Amino acid sequence: MASNSRDFYQILGVPKTASADEIKKAFRRMARQYHPDLHSGGKKAEMEKKFKELNEAHEVLSDPEKRKKYDQYGTNWDQAEAFERARRQSGPQGFGRQSGFGRQNTGSEFGGTESFSDFFDSLFGRSKRTTATESHGFASPGEDLEVDVDLTLREVLTGITKRVNLREPEPCKICHGMGMLRDQPCLTCRGTGVTSEMKTIEVKIPAGVQDGTRVRVAGKGQTGKHGGKRGDLYLHVVIPVDPIFRRHGTDVHVNLPVYPWEAVLGADVTAPTLTEPVKVKVPPGSKADAKLRLKGKGLPSAAGGHGDLFLVLQIVMPPTVTEAEQALYEQLHTHRHPDPRSELLSAAQRWSRE
Repeated sequence: MASNSRDFYQILGVPKTASADEIKKAFRRMARQYHPDLHSGGKKAEMEKKFKELNEAHEVLSDPEKRKKYDQYGTNWDQAEAFERARRQSGPQGFGRQSGFGRQNTGSEFGGTESFSDFFDSLFGRSKRTTATESHGFASPGEDLEVDVDLTLREVLTGITKRVNLREPEPCKICHGMGMLRDQPCLTCRGTGVTSEMKTIEVKIPAGVQDGTRVRVAGKGQTGKHGGKRGDLYLHVVIPVDPIFRRHGTDVHVNLPVYPWEAVLGADVTAPTLTEPVKVKVPPGSKADAKLRLKGKGLPSAAGGHGDLFLVLQIVMPPTVTEAEQALYEQLHTHRHPDPRSELLSAAQRWSRE
Protein backbone atom coordinates (compact mmCIF):
# COMPACT_ATOMS: atom_id res chain seq x y z
CA MET A 1 0.00 0.00 0.00
CA ALA A 2 1.26 3.47 -0.83
CA SER A 3 1.99 5.58 2.18
CA ASN A 4 0.16 8.85 2.68
CA SER A 5 1.88 11.97 3.98
CA ARG A 6 -1.31 13.11 5.67
CA ASP A 7 -2.48 11.71 8.98
CA PHE A 8 -5.22 9.11 8.42
CA TYR A 9 -7.14 10.34 11.48
CA GLN A 10 -7.10 13.89 10.10
CA ILE A 11 -8.33 12.65 6.71
CA LEU A 12 -11.38 11.04 8.33
CA GLY A 13 -11.82 13.93 10.78
CA VAL A 14 -11.75 11.75 13.90
CA PRO A 15 -9.54 11.74 17.01
CA LYS A 16 -6.96 9.01 17.57
CA THR A 17 -9.18 7.63 20.31
CA ALA A 18 -12.14 7.16 17.97
CA SER A 19 -14.02 3.90 18.20
CA ALA A 20 -14.50 1.57 15.23
CA ASP A 21 -18.12 2.74 14.93
CA GLU A 22 -17.07 6.41 14.91
CA ILE A 23 -14.53 5.67 12.16
CA LYS A 24 -17.16 3.89 10.08
CA LYS A 25 -19.67 6.75 10.45
CA ALA A 26 -17.05 9.38 9.59
CA PHE A 27 -16.01 7.48 6.47
CA ARG A 28 -19.59 7.10 5.24
CA ARG A 29 -20.36 10.77 5.81
CA MET A 30 -17.25 12.01 4.03
CA ALA A 31 -17.55 9.44 1.24
CA ARG A 32 -20.95 10.90 0.39
CA GLN A 33 -19.44 14.39 0.35
CA TYR A 34 -16.38 13.60 -1.81
CA HIS A 35 -17.65 10.83 -4.11
CA PRO A 36 -16.36 11.70 -7.63
CA ASP A 37 -19.68 10.78 -9.25
CA LEU A 38 -21.31 13.72 -7.46
CA HIS A 39 -18.94 16.25 -9.08
CA SER A 40 -17.99 17.27 -12.59
CA GLY A 41 -15.36 19.24 -14.49
CA GLY A 42 -12.11 20.17 -12.73
CA LYS A 43 -13.70 19.43 -9.36
CA LYS A 44 -14.07 15.74 -10.24
CA ALA A 45 -10.29 15.16 -10.39
CA GLU A 46 -9.84 16.81 -7.00
CA MET A 47 -12.61 14.69 -5.51
CA GLU A 48 -11.09 11.51 -6.97
CA LYS A 49 -7.86 12.29 -5.08
CA LYS A 50 -9.72 13.00 -1.84
CA PHE A 51 -11.86 9.89 -2.25
CA LYS A 52 -8.72 7.78 -2.74
CA GLU A 53 -7.28 9.22 0.49
CA LEU A 54 -10.51 8.43 2.33
CA ASN A 55 -10.49 4.82 1.15
CA GLU A 56 -6.85 4.35 2.12
CA ALA A 57 -7.40 5.85 5.57
CA HIS A 58 -10.52 3.77 6.16
CA GLU A 59 -8.85 0.55 5.00
CA VAL A 60 -6.13 0.95 7.61
CA LEU A 61 -8.08 2.38 10.56
CA SER A 62 -10.99 -0.06 10.20
CA ASP A 63 -8.61 -3.04 10.55
CA PRO A 64 -7.53 -3.46 14.22
CA GLU A 65 -4.12 -4.99 13.37
CA LYS A 66 -3.29 -2.43 10.68
CA ARG A 67 -4.45 0.39 12.93
CA LYS A 68 -2.23 -0.82 15.75
CA LYS A 69 0.83 -0.79 13.48
CA TYR A 70 -0.15 2.58 12.03
CA ASP A 71 -0.47 4.09 15.52
CA GLN A 72 2.99 2.78 16.36
CA TYR A 73 4.90 3.55 13.16
CA GLY A 74 2.91 6.18 11.25
CA THR A 75 2.62 6.28 7.47
CA ASN A 76 5.40 3.68 7.00
CA TRP A 77 3.48 1.15 9.06
CA ASP A 78 3.35 -1.39 6.24
CA GLN A 79 7.18 -1.59 6.15
CA ALA A 80 7.59 -1.79 9.91
CA GLU A 81 7.12 -5.52 10.33
CA ALA A 82 9.87 -6.37 7.83
CA PHE A 83 12.31 -3.95 9.46
CA GLU A 84 11.49 -5.21 12.95
CA ARG A 85 12.19 -8.78 11.82
CA ALA A 86 15.46 -7.72 10.22
CA ARG A 87 16.53 -5.90 13.38
CA ARG A 88 15.89 -8.98 15.51
CA GLN A 89 17.90 -11.11 13.08
CA SER A 90 20.81 -8.66 13.14
CA GLY A 91 21.60 -9.53 16.73
CA PRO A 92 22.98 -7.22 19.45
CA GLN A 93 25.53 -5.55 17.13
CA GLY A 94 22.73 -4.18 14.92
CA PHE A 95 23.39 -3.18 11.34
CA GLY A 96 26.69 -1.51 11.95
CA ARG A 97 30.00 -2.57 10.43
CA GLN A 98 29.25 -6.27 10.98
CA SER A 99 25.87 -6.77 9.37
CA GLY A 100 23.33 -9.24 10.73
CA PHE A 101 22.92 -10.47 7.15
CA GLY A 102 26.27 -12.34 7.39
CA ARG A 103 28.40 -9.86 5.39
CA GLN A 104 30.21 -6.66 6.18
CA ASN A 105 28.37 -3.44 5.62
CA THR A 106 30.54 -1.19 3.44
CA GLY A 107 28.56 1.91 4.29
CA SER A 108 26.65 2.10 1.06
CA GLU A 109 23.50 0.49 2.45
CA PHE A 110 22.76 2.13 5.81
CA GLY A 111 25.15 5.05 6.01
CA GLY A 112 28.51 3.69 7.15
CA THR A 113 28.70 3.01 10.86
CA GLU A 114 25.06 3.92 11.48
CA SER A 115 23.41 1.07 13.41
CA PHE A 116 20.24 -0.54 12.25
CA SER A 117 18.50 0.83 15.34
CA ASP A 118 19.44 4.40 14.42
CA PHE A 119 18.36 3.81 10.84
CA PHE A 120 15.06 2.30 11.93
CA ASP A 121 14.38 5.10 14.39
CA SER A 122 15.16 7.77 11.82
CA LEU A 123 12.84 6.12 9.30
CA PHE A 124 9.90 5.61 11.65
CA GLY A 125 10.48 8.52 13.98
CA ARG A 126 11.01 6.38 17.08
CA SER A 127 13.41 6.88 19.94
CA LYS A 128 13.57 5.14 23.30
CA ARG A 129 14.75 8.41 24.80
CA THR A 130 11.75 10.34 23.58
CA THR A 131 8.67 10.65 25.76
CA ALA A 132 5.22 11.92 24.87
CA THR A 133 5.88 15.18 26.70
CA GLU A 134 8.88 16.13 24.54
CA SER A 135 8.09 18.41 21.60
CA HIS A 136 9.71 18.08 18.19
CA GLY A 137 8.92 20.29 15.22
CA PHE A 138 6.62 23.25 14.86
CA ALA A 139 3.33 23.58 16.68
CA SER A 140 0.35 22.81 14.44
CA PRO A 141 -3.34 23.28 15.22
CA GLY A 142 -5.65 20.32 15.59
CA GLU A 143 -8.11 19.33 12.91
CA ASP A 144 -11.70 20.58 13.07
CA LEU A 145 -14.43 18.02 13.66
CA GLU A 146 -17.94 18.05 12.18
CA VAL A 147 -21.00 16.31 13.60
CA ASP A 148 -24.45 16.05 11.98
CA VAL A 149 -27.36 17.28 14.13
CA ASP A 150 -30.94 16.58 13.03
CA LEU A 151 -33.55 19.26 13.83
CA THR A 152 -37.32 19.27 13.42
CA LEU A 153 -39.13 22.37 12.15
CA ARG A 154 -40.53 22.87 15.64
CA GLU A 155 -36.96 23.00 16.98
CA VAL A 156 -36.04 25.45 14.23
CA LEU A 157 -38.95 27.63 15.36
CA THR A 158 -37.82 27.91 18.97
CA GLY A 159 -34.10 27.09 18.88
CA ILE A 160 -32.78 24.27 21.00
CA THR A 161 -29.90 23.18 23.19
CA LYS A 162 -28.42 19.93 21.90
CA ARG A 163 -26.25 17.55 23.88
CA VAL A 164 -23.22 16.22 22.04
CA ASN A 165 -21.01 13.37 23.26
CA LEU A 166 -17.29 13.99 22.69
CA ARG A 167 -14.08 12.25 23.64
CA GLU A 168 -12.04 14.75 25.63
CA PRO A 169 -8.24 14.24 25.81
CA GLU A 170 -6.86 13.56 29.28
CA PRO A 171 -3.31 12.93 30.53
CA CYS A 172 -2.81 9.18 30.85
CA LYS A 173 -3.37 8.16 34.47
CA ILE A 174 -1.10 5.12 34.16
CA CYS A 175 2.06 6.78 32.85
CA HIS A 176 1.10 10.28 34.07
CA GLY A 177 1.34 11.69 30.55
CA MET A 178 4.93 10.45 29.97
CA GLY A 179 3.99 7.84 27.38
CA MET A 180 6.57 5.38 28.81
CA LEU A 181 6.58 2.80 31.57
CA ARG A 182 9.80 0.99 32.53
CA ASP A 183 11.47 2.07 29.27
CA GLN A 184 8.56 0.66 27.28
CA PRO A 185 5.67 2.47 25.55
CA CYS A 186 2.65 2.68 27.82
CA LEU A 187 0.05 0.16 26.66
CA THR A 188 -2.85 2.21 28.01
CA CYS A 189 -2.19 5.32 25.91
CA ARG A 190 -0.08 3.53 23.23
CA GLY A 191 2.86 5.76 24.02
CA THR A 192 1.01 9.02 23.37
CA GLY A 193 0.71 10.10 26.99
CA VAL A 194 -2.94 10.92 26.34
CA THR A 195 -6.16 8.98 26.80
CA SER A 196 -9.72 10.12 26.26
CA GLU A 197 -12.82 10.34 28.37
CA MET A 198 -16.36 10.58 27.02
CA LYS A 199 -17.97 13.86 28.03
CA THR A 200 -21.25 15.55 27.15
CA ILE A 201 -21.33 19.21 26.14
CA GLU A 202 -24.38 21.39 25.55
CA VAL A 203 -24.54 23.53 22.41
CA LYS A 204 -27.24 26.14 21.83
CA ILE A 205 -28.56 26.19 18.26
CA PRO A 206 -30.40 29.46 17.52
CA ALA A 207 -33.92 29.65 16.15
CA GLY A 208 -34.40 30.02 12.40
CA VAL A 209 -31.32 28.08 11.26
CA GLN A 210 -31.29 26.79 7.70
CA ASP A 211 -30.56 23.26 6.50
CA GLY A 212 -26.78 22.97 6.10
CA THR A 213 -25.94 25.66 8.67
CA ARG A 214 -22.68 25.02 10.59
CA VAL A 215 -22.64 26.00 14.27
CA ARG A 216 -19.08 26.48 15.59
CA VAL A 217 -17.96 25.37 19.04
CA ALA A 218 -14.46 26.73 19.60
CA GLY A 219 -11.74 24.49 21.01
CA LYS A 220 -13.64 21.20 20.89
CA GLY A 221 -11.94 19.66 17.84
CA GLN A 222 -8.84 17.47 17.69
CA THR A 223 -5.85 18.18 19.88
CA GLY A 224 -3.02 20.14 18.21
CA LYS A 225 0.46 18.73 17.72
CA HIS A 226 3.51 19.94 19.64
CA GLY A 227 1.44 22.29 21.77
CA GLY A 228 -0.63 23.62 18.89
CA LYS A 229 -4.09 25.06 19.40
CA ARG A 230 -6.95 22.61 19.55
CA GLY A 231 -9.32 22.56 16.57
CA ASP A 232 -12.99 23.49 16.58
CA LEU A 233 -16.17 21.44 16.53
CA TYR A 234 -18.81 22.25 13.92
CA LEU A 235 -22.39 21.06 14.23
CA HIS A 236 -23.77 20.51 10.73
CA VAL A 237 -27.53 21.19 10.89
CA VAL A 238 -29.66 18.69 8.97
CA ILE A 239 -33.41 19.37 8.69
CA PRO A 240 -35.14 16.24 7.33
CA VAL A 241 -38.32 16.59 5.27
CA ASP A 242 -41.26 17.07 7.66
CA PRO A 243 -44.22 14.72 7.00
CA ILE A 244 -46.73 17.53 7.73
CA PHE A 245 -45.17 20.95 7.14
CA ARG A 246 -43.30 22.22 4.07
CA ARG A 247 -40.72 24.96 4.50
CA HIS A 248 -40.43 27.81 1.97
CA GLY A 249 -37.77 30.11 3.41
CA THR A 250 -39.38 31.48 6.57
CA ASP A 251 -42.90 30.57 5.39
CA VAL A 252 -44.49 27.22 6.12
CA HIS A 253 -47.20 25.45 4.08
CA VAL A 254 -49.52 22.69 5.26
CA ASN A 255 -52.47 20.95 3.57
CA LEU A 256 -55.83 21.45 5.28
CA PRO A 257 -58.55 18.92 4.32
CA VAL A 258 -62.15 20.26 4.11
CA TYR A 259 -65.41 18.61 3.05
CA PRO A 260 -67.23 19.89 -0.03
CA TRP A 261 -70.04 21.46 2.01
CA GLU A 262 -67.49 23.23 4.24
CA ALA A 263 -65.88 24.73 1.14
CA VAL A 264 -69.27 25.76 -0.29
CA LEU A 265 -70.96 27.03 2.85
CA GLY A 266 -67.91 28.09 4.85
CA ALA A 267 -66.93 26.63 8.23
CA ASP A 268 -64.93 27.13 11.40
CA VAL A 269 -62.29 24.37 11.53
CA THR A 270 -59.22 23.51 13.59
CA ALA A 271 -55.86 23.77 11.80
CA PRO A 272 -52.36 22.63 12.85
CA THR A 273 -49.44 25.03 13.40
CA LEU A 274 -45.82 24.51 14.52
CA THR A 275 -47.02 25.09 18.09
CA GLU A 276 -50.66 24.59 19.14
CA PRO A 277 -53.70 24.02 16.86
CA VAL A 278 -55.77 27.13 16.11
CA LYS A 279 -59.33 27.84 14.94
CA VAL A 280 -59.63 29.27 11.42
CA LYS A 281 -62.57 30.33 9.26
CA VAL A 282 -62.94 28.75 5.83
CA PRO A 283 -64.69 31.38 3.68
CA PRO A 284 -67.88 30.34 1.79
CA GLY A 285 -67.22 29.35 -1.81
CA SER A 286 -63.59 28.34 -1.19
CA LYS A 287 -61.91 26.46 -4.00
CA ALA A 288 -59.44 23.56 -3.88
CA ASP A 289 -55.81 24.68 -3.37
CA ALA A 290 -56.92 28.07 -2.06
CA LYS A 291 -54.57 29.36 0.65
CA LEU A 292 -55.48 30.75 4.04
CA ARG A 293 -52.71 32.88 5.54
CA LEU A 294 -51.87 32.88 9.25
CA LYS A 295 -49.59 35.87 9.68
CA GLY A 296 -46.49 35.44 11.86
CA LYS A 297 -47.03 31.70 12.36
CA GLY A 298 -44.00 30.73 10.24
CA LEU A 299 -40.30 30.52 11.13
CA PRO A 300 -38.00 33.26 12.47
CA SER A 301 -36.11 35.38 9.95
CA ALA A 302 -32.56 36.76 10.24
CA ALA A 303 -33.91 40.31 10.02
CA GLY A 304 -36.29 39.71 12.91
CA GLY A 305 -39.93 38.73 12.94
CA HIS A 306 -41.48 35.57 11.58
CA GLY A 307 -42.72 34.24 8.28
CA ASP A 308 -46.31 33.14 7.69
CA LEU A 309 -48.16 29.83 7.80
CA PHE A 310 -50.26 29.02 4.72
CA LEU A 311 -53.11 26.51 4.93
CA VAL A 312 -53.66 24.94 1.49
CA LEU A 313 -57.27 23.75 1.17
CA GLN A 314 -57.73 20.17 -0.02
CA ILE A 315 -61.36 19.20 -0.71
CA VAL A 316 -61.91 15.59 0.35
CA MET A 317 -64.83 13.18 0.34
CA PRO A 318 -66.15 11.57 3.52
CA PRO A 319 -64.87 8.01 4.02
CA THR A 320 -68.45 6.63 3.97
CA VAL A 321 -71.77 7.91 2.61
CA THR A 322 -75.07 7.27 4.37
CA GLU A 323 -78.35 6.73 2.54
CA ALA A 324 -79.47 10.22 3.49
CA GLU A 325 -76.27 11.74 2.15
CA GLN A 326 -76.61 9.66 -1.01
CA ALA A 327 -80.06 11.12 -1.55
CA LEU A 328 -78.69 14.64 -1.16
CA TYR A 329 -75.96 13.96 -3.73
CA GLU A 330 -78.61 12.64 -6.13
CA GLN A 331 -80.57 15.86 -5.69
CA LEU A 332 -77.44 17.85 -6.49
CA HIS A 333 -76.91 15.71 -9.57
CA THR A 334 -80.29 16.74 -10.98
CA HIS A 335 -79.29 20.40 -10.96
CA ARG A 336 -77.48 21.83 -13.97
CA HIS A 337 -73.84 22.84 -13.33
CA PRO A 338 -71.04 23.98 -15.63
CA ASP A 339 -68.84 21.10 -16.74
CA PRO A 340 -65.79 21.23 -14.42
CA ARG A 341 -63.71 19.55 -17.16
CA SER A 342 -64.46 22.01 -19.96
CA GLU A 343 -61.33 24.12 -19.42
CA LEU A 344 -59.15 21.01 -19.31
CA LEU A 345 -60.66 19.64 -22.54
CA SER A 346 -60.21 22.96 -24.38
CA ALA A 347 -56.59 23.22 -23.32
CA ALA A 348 -55.93 19.63 -24.45
CA GLN A 349 -57.41 20.31 -27.86
CA ARG A 350 -55.31 23.47 -28.30
CA TRP A 351 -52.13 21.55 -27.51
CA SER A 352 -53.05 18.72 -29.93
CA ARG A 353 -53.48 21.19 -32.81
CA GLU A 354 -50.12 22.95 -32.23
